[in-house]
Amino acid sequence: MISLIRHSLEKADRVLVITHVDPDGDAIGSLTATGQALKQMGFRFTLVCDDKVPARFSYLPLSSDVLRRPDQRLAYDLLIAVDCGDEERMGYAYADLPDPRPFIINIDHHVTNTRFGDVNIVDPTATSTTEILHGLFQELDIEITRDIAASLLTGLVTDTLGFRTVGVTANTLRTAADLIDAGADLGFVSMQALNLRAYSTMKIWRTGMNKMHFDDGLIWTSITSQERREAGFRSSSSVGLTNLLADVEEAVMAAVLMESEEGSVKVSLRCRPPYDVAEVAVELGGGGHPLAAGCTLPGPLSEAEATLVQSCTAAIERQSQAARAVAAEAVAG
Repeated sequence: MISLIRHSLEKADRVLVITHVDPDGDAIGSLTATGQALKQMGFRFTLVCDDKVPARFSYLPLSSDVLRRPDQRLAYDLLIAVDCGDEERMGYAYADLPDPRPFIINIDHHVTNTRFGDVNIVDPTATSTTEILHGLFQELDIEITRDIAASLLTGLVTDTLGFRTVGVTANTLRTAADLIDAGADLGFVSMQALNLRAYSTMKIWRTGMNKMHFDDGLIWTSITSQERREAGFRSSSSVGLTNLLADVEEAVMAAVLMESEEGSVKVSLRCRPPYDVAEVAVELGGGGHPLAAGCTLPGPLSEAEATLVQSCTAAIERQSQAARAVAAEAVAG
């Protein structure tokens, strides 16, 4: 695989790096780390994300260089997609590229990744895309500078919620230690990436919590486009509200439905083992991880909510039965 990447880079003149719409810390961390690596290697490159870099990640090197769209005057012969489960997640930044499309290297950790690249570096056992990039950079003899370490640690911290999620391994912690040794400040990164919240975020959390429902192990809430406007909330992400709901002891699965101005509904899903929200997300046209996934449903919001609740309730029953069967078999054995 490394030889394929080296060969692809050797043939490249100008590189386009894209991460997913509505970016999180792993997306921006992966994007800026890849940009720094390419700069170190002497490549001309462009960093792109459909949506603006969230303000709390503005400390990352190259974050101010991220464009909303590629420069159509330039010809890109290599595209590196980071933290994107499929082509659609790259948004208009990819959809509007003229033909012929560039050669694609797909670097990701989502279990539902569609392997859309010409070269696919997809490791669902990794806790973040930046964890994959750390190993990849080492194999490519890229120096892990203080700035690259900050970008990589940002992705690691955000996608593991500060090393607290299922799936964190000894390798995850070794990677973090290596990045701290390289100069990344864990305390600062954790504060910026996990703790800081915009006032509009707290207002939308208040709205969501006032409207939350609980039934048969599922806790959920829905937020209208008007409520988003009233809160001054521009993101389509739940910005942590789903994680908050998922921490309710009696719940096994959590969901937040966010209505867009166009009427579509973005759904964020979380759960705890042995449950699997990726199964629900894929069934509804989305994807993600077993414990954190999402999808987009057509409106109106009330119909999307009914569809989601039905799918989640059925999945909880199905997965509960499977878990009971496994437990009974273990006792019998």
